[in-house]
Amino acid sequence: MPQLIVLFVLLALAPSLVLAQAGAPAAPGSDGTPITFGTSHRIDSAILGESRTLNVWLPPGHDTAETPYTVLYLIDGGVEQDYPHIAGLAQLGVVGWQFQPLIVVGIETGERIHELTPAPQDPRYINSFDTSGGAADFRAYIAEEVIPYIESHYRVGERRAIIGESLAGLFIVDTLLEQPDLFDDYIAISPSLWWDDQAASRGAAEHLAAANREDWRLYLTMADEGGTMQAGLDRLLTALQDTPGAPDWRHVDRRGSETHATVFHPAALDALRWLYSYPPYDYGPTPWYLREDGSPGDDD
Repeated sequence: MPQLIVLFVLLALAPSLVLAQAGAPAAPGSDGTPITFGTSHRIDSAILGESRTLNVWLPPGHDTAETPYTVLYLIDGGVEQDYPHIAGLAQLGVVGWQFQPLIVVGIETGERIHELTPAPQDPRYINSFDTSGGAADFRAYIAEEVIPYIESHYRVGERRAIIGESLAGLFIVDTLLEQPDLFDDYIAISPSLWWDDQAASRGAAEHLAAANREDWRLYLTMADEGGTMQAGLDRLLTALQDTPGAPDWRHVDRRGSETHATVFHPAALDALRWLYSYPPYDYGPTPWYLREDGSPGDDD
């Protein structure tokens, strides 16, 4: 009986044994060519004390372009984070003429609660988030190491933009208030303005009044968040409305259409269209086949 069992097992495995000897078929796509969608750089950060990754997408023709490009710095810009879909939007802008070409620089984050939060003052946040409060150092890393690296390697224009969602959106609002000259265009999507009992928005009016700069812009939107997220945004919107010298700003209310998980991609596209749209193009007279009466005219 044991011999019969062994024979049965061998017969059952026979097809796979033959395949193993002959060489099993390769997995689908294993002989394909990888798709490259940008360039990854490692830079040694003295400020952070470690090596960090930047992911860069360039518009086609970057190397020969006469006009330099606005740079869009993306927080949470790792390849496993938000780099692929934001770089994809930049590519869509080029192929669809939806907005002007941009260089996208994805700044990868590590411990987000540390790198993207201002140092808290409320004891509840100090006690509950003991590794938080590293936003000032992370901003110094961007200002003193990331931006100089990018500007020395690529054909960059005069304007800089920054974009991010959730905690990265909080970091962007904090940067707007604490170091307003670092960027020209700020895109904060569902920013975590609940942080530190809404400290950023509570102090927004004072910081905006002291900024003393021109030609800066801010895009804000919030998904269906509610609670202190929405309360913090409402405080910030009031400060923007009431403060002379505030940036040119746009707020889009997405409480009825998006959640925290779905808001980033459509809001980013909307923001880029608002900030970098092409000037209106004169297409000339409407062709006859697009006219309501459908008849040729004297200009056809």
